[in-house]
Amino acid sequence: MLTAAILASALGFIDNSVVAIALPAIRDSLGASLSQAQWINNAYMLPLSALILAGGAAGDRFGLVRVFGVGIAVFLLGSAATALAPTPETMIAARALKGLGAAAMVPGSLALVARAYPRAERGRAIGLWAAASALTTAGGPVIGGLILSAGADWTWRLVFALNLPLGALALWMLATRSQPDPGRPDAPVDWAGAALATGGLFTLAWGLTRPGQWPLAAAGLVILGVFVFWQARAPAPMMPLALFRSRAFSAANGLTFALYFALSTMLFYMPMALIGGWGVSEAAAAAAFAPLALLVGTLSGLAGRIADRIGPAPPIVAGALTAAAGYAALALTAPEANYWGRALPALGVVGLGMAMLVAPLSAAVMGAVEDAQAGAASGINNAVTRMAGLIAVAAMGGVAAAAYGAAGGPASFGETSAAAGHLDATNAALATLAWTGCTLALGAAIIAWLGLREVPPAAQASSSASQ
Repeated sequence: MLTAAILASALGFIDNSVVAIALPAIRDSLGASLSQAQWINNAYMLPLSALILAGGAAGDRFGLVRVFGVGIAVFLLGSAATALAPTPETMIAARALKGLGAAAMVPGSLALVARAYPRAERGRAIGLWAAASALTTAGGPVIGGLILSAGADWTWRLVFALNLPLGALALWMLATRSQPDPGRPDAPVDWAGAALATGGLFTLAWGLTRPGQWPLAAAGLVILGVFVFWQARAPAPMMPLALFRSRAFSAANGLTFALYFALSTMLFYMPMALIGGWGVSEAAAAAAFAPLALLVGTLSGLAGRIADRIGPAPPIVAGALTAAAGYAALALTAPEANYWGRALPALGVVGLGMAMLVAPLSAAVMGAVEDAQAGAASGINNAVTRMAGLIAVAAMGGVAAAAYGAAGGPASFGETSAAAGHLDATNAALATLAWTGCTLALGAAIIAWLGLREVPPAAQASSSASQ
């Protein structure tokens, strides 16, 4: 069961990072525009971020194993369709299908681990799940980059086809090793909330990715406002608003949005700059993902123990400031177009900062609510992370295009071009994106310092609860 959960979660985590590496090849092969490239990403992220909470509730109602298995199957269908996509439009539709599968698959992976192991063994199992997921997330883009470096214009299709044997293995393990799980037919699912969240996020993202469509973006915000109104009155809301009465919980989610908006911006747009502007190979560009995943995988335990001793605010502030320094270094050195000597070390600093704060941020979310609300709080924070990535990719494409055009770019940001001025314009756009990340990370540090100091260390909280 642990292996099946690791495989399924790894498929969900790897997919988006591999797409960022493959997008230049996909654009060249299918003739996709920058806007279409954004939607190749967002078609996956939209259903995942909007429906991940409903997916968890559906697992409770219809059976965790059943929903988890259906999610894997739908994800595999989407993977096959993605690998065979003949046009940008069919690629976007296939990615949306994968996102629907992931919305059912991702929430169930960790829940299956928790259910399959007794409490005394659960911590070790979850630790193995987290470490293996981090390592596969780091290794997936590297393997994808090596495949793409083969040079043929169709090799990007193999990156998505690799999901098929891994997902089939996870399905077989689930079918042969899982216990019966009838679910709870009386467990409610907030379908109206899911529809409003999906409609609002889609309209907002569509408005942000289409030039001059600000009225659509505003309409998306209105629909999301209706979603919040409904959540305050729904009998079984997918996002209980009462949790946000906690100042610490609101602060933790606010800085989560800022940090992952910045990170998603760089992880999506930087490979375009590296491959299309700097001429870096796909395999080399994939190495940009390794520092983040490896540092988070190896240092999160230490960072979590520090948060347990002194509280989550100090390590989160230190991590956010470290990430801001990494983004600033990337912005300052972008004109040199030096990947190995400048850009990769700067990304390593960003990865170090994130490694310092990921575990303390989870501790802050959990420490801001009562134990009975921990599941809902964790789900909301996970959804906020996904929404940050969705909105970042939708919004920052226009910023990158504007910066590229203002610098006299002769083509399109992220395209492979040897035209005069393309490299300088690409560097200007990359620096603009990096400075945006720096500003957001600094803002996250301020939010953490002002909003999380009231969250006590875990040891102090446990002592207080026992008295």
